[in-house]
Amino acid sequence: MSTAANTKDGISIRVMAEKDYSRVKLFMQEQFFTDEPLSRSTGEQVHLQNEKESDEYHLSMIREGTCLIATDENQGGSIVGYVLAGPQYPEDMEKHRKEAAGMEQHTWGRICRLLSKIELEANLFERYGISKALYSHMTSVGASMRGKGLGSRLAATLMDVGRAKGYPLMVAYCTSYYSARQKEALGMECIHSLCYADYKDDQGRVIFTPAAPHTHARIMVIKL
Repeated sequence: MSTAANTKDGISIRVMAEKDYSRVKLFMQEQFFTDEPLSRSTGEQVHLQNEKESDEYHLSMIREGTCLIATDENQGGSIVGYVLAGPQYPEDMEKHRKEAAGMEQHTWGRICRLLSKIELEANLFERYGISKALYSHMTSVGASMRGKGLGSRLAATLMDVGRAKGYPLMVAYCTSYYSARQKEALGMECIHSLCYADYKDDQGRVIFTPAAPHTHARIMVIKL
């Protein structure tokens, strides 16, 4: 697909294939989970939590042709970024709620319960009167490439893919201040947010205490 293949300054972005996933998974472990604010704040090995189910979910999105990989052609095609994204339907909200409720009391389970909560509160499908959306699930850019616009390129390319595939809307759940700011710069709008300091367990203890400036989880959307 021409809209999803582009090269700039030696960095190529293309649609991810299933054969890419083993390399992407390693990159995810080294770059995403060590940097995502909620995972990082706990010190747990989050990449090992719910690993089998996560792999199956990620591969299902790759099969949709809605995931992207960025490689550095000057470094032998090494991975420098990716985005995992896939379709989301109204019935998925209840599915996510049940799955999250059944997860263990580890960090990934707690993150999934938080995301399910804001997803239900935002009520995207009813709000926009749509029957499907393109869900940008996970974006990561290698440490050496940060601040060079690659995250924005990945998001903009994903929007092109979404338009080509007939999605009316793209949505991202941002746990990081920086990812929300970047998506806002691309025209995405925050339609719902949750302050981490207000999100507490049954004993009234704050569940997540990420470092500043990460204070909120935000749902960002853009009409395609």
